[in-house]
Amino acid sequence: MQAATAGEKMDAIYRRQRHIYDATRRYYLLGRDRLIASLKPPAGGAVLEIGCGTARNLIQAAKRYPDARFFGLDISEAMLTSARTAVSRHGLRARIVLGQGDATAFQPAALFGRDGFERIYISYSLSMIPVWEDAVRHAMAQLAPGGELHIVDFGDFARYPALLRRAQLAWLRRFSVVPIPGMQEKIAALAEKAGLSVAAESLYGGYSIQMCLRR
Repeated sequence: MQAATAGEKMDAIYRRQRHIYDATRRYYLLGRDRLIASLKPPAGGAVLEIGCGTARNLIQAAKRYPDARFFGLDISEAMLTSARTAVSRHGLRARIVLGQGDATAFQPAALFGRDGFERIYISYSLSMIPVWEDAVRHAMAQLAPGGELHIVDFGDFARYPALLRRAQLAWLRRFSVVPIPGMQEKIAALAEKAGLSVAAESLYGGYSIQMCLRR
């Protein structure tokens, strides 16, 4: 039997979950709105979300920054089905373009007709990508001059009681989510090698980490 592709695996996880995704994730994907508030794209700038899911973040960002253009990438066609419906429902089809692709290898010129983006962000997706380093490298390569890559994802829960920490990690694994040990330091090293500056902050006692990589 042929092994399932990454897209097929994500479709299997989210084929049903996508219908309740936004209602449930609001309680534990902490820091998403904080990231959106920090984007501040220039007027006319292009903003890409990698792992856009249901387009919840894209819709919030498009409403906050009416002068910017938005693009969303996801490997799951099931999630993109929900995203297209949501974008249409909010009347944003003219400002949000969606495309299916792999975070580690997508071609923005082919998908979106662009060679770079003023802002790229990845919200709680890196911890679901086995080769997450490749996704970060590829995202950095798509930044326009002066562009920024914003990331928010699970931290190490270091300040949490051991029992609660183990329970949290076990629960996340049910959804193929594996927090990245030492994520802040590892991403900072990738950014330094690529010549990007880094700002990082641990949030909510280590529950999540927010980073900004600037070209």
